[in-house]
Amino acid sequence: MTDRLTALEARLQLLEDQWAISQLVASYGPLVDAGEADRVAALWTEDGVYDVEDFHMRSRADIETMVRSDAHQGLIGAGCSHFLGPAHVTVDGDSAVAVCESVLLVRHKGRIFPARIGANRFELVRTPQGWQTTCRTTRGLDGSAEVRGLLASTGTR
Repeated sequence: MTDRLTALEARLQLLEDQWAISQLVASYGPLVDAGEADRVAALWTEDGVYDVEDFHMRSRADIETMVRSDAHQGLIGAGCSHFLGPAHVTVDGDSAVAVCESVLLVRHKGRIFPARIGANRFELVRTPQGWQTTCRTTRGLDGSAEVRGLLASTGTR
């Protein structure tokens, strides 16, 4: 009976971890589109990295600055949607990887246009505050081997 209970507790913990990470990934779009700089940055550890093509943020403070920037405020002021699709989540103890695709839609002259489609890999750790991102890598879906590899990297390194 003890072995079955231990196995059940482990399965429940895995499901709770996968759910919490999926919620973290899903929360990015609404929070960044609302301009919630502090709450967006809190998705990362203090020294968390956000590597999005040619733009590298190397701390929670850098991520906050990005959300508060004129460029980002212009996007959300005109109307935009950062949408991240369902994530494939792999948990390994106190670390995890989540991989998903994303689309950034922007409003321009009353019409909606896709501005970017991307592949995303989140590396996460369990902290006293819950799961947080240590590194998010985003690359445009351009058909390259690098991007396909990013999408295929569903396990921990």
